[in-house]
Amino acid sequence: MRVLLVEDDVRVSAALAGALRRHGYSVNCATTAEEALAAPTADLVLLDLGLPDRDGLEVCRRLRERHPHLSIIAVTARGEEHERVAGLRTGADDYVVKPFSMAELQARIEAVLRRAVRAARPPGDVVEVGSLRLDTAARQVSLNGREISLTRMEFEVLLTLANRPGVAVTREELLLAVWQTTFGGGRTLEVHIAALRAKLGDPDVVRTVRGVGYRLQPR
Repeated sequence: MRVLLVEDDVRVSAALAGALRRHGYSVNCATTAEEALAAPTADLVLLDLGLPDRDGLEVCRRLRERHPHLSIIAVTARGEEHERVAGLRTGADDYVVKPFSMAELQARIEAVLRRAVRAARPPGDVVEVGSLRLDTAARQVSLNGREISLTRMEFEVLLTLANRPGVAVTREELLLAVWQTTFGGGRTLEVHIAALRAKLGDPDVVRTVRGVGYRLQPR
């Protein structure tokens, strides 16, 4: 999960970036609006609104215009109601007022990303990827016409991958979609992936993308 941290206080930025990395995020830091707007694409932006070269609300607006599906959380000392409303109306998905705990920020990140994952799911009761067919209403899976019995969690993992065929889905996105958290998890996801491969009878259907997560390869 790629995070763009926009914070002009170098000490705050270093501390927060370190905490985010310990939680498994890949973090890119920017200290100005110009750096933020020129930064590589991220999955999530943590945006301080009090930037030295431009108001953070303008940065939020421009990021939202460029990337409509980007997740943005305003992280700022501006705590007045009208400022929170302005941030949300400008395009922020959530608004965190300093000072805050890492536990609160982590919970807000997870909530925002859960909404993003749900929004990415296409409508309809049947998802088909090549010869793989998932009936979401009946909770049934078949491959090449052969019905496959999956547990509830195995089904959810496969559905999350099937909604984005051929795309590398990060470990964090899978944990959010299925277990509603990115924290911990141990080897739970890996165990479910191994079970899916065994039941599908073809380990190449669900491929490991090293350092990222997994990809469902249409067959």
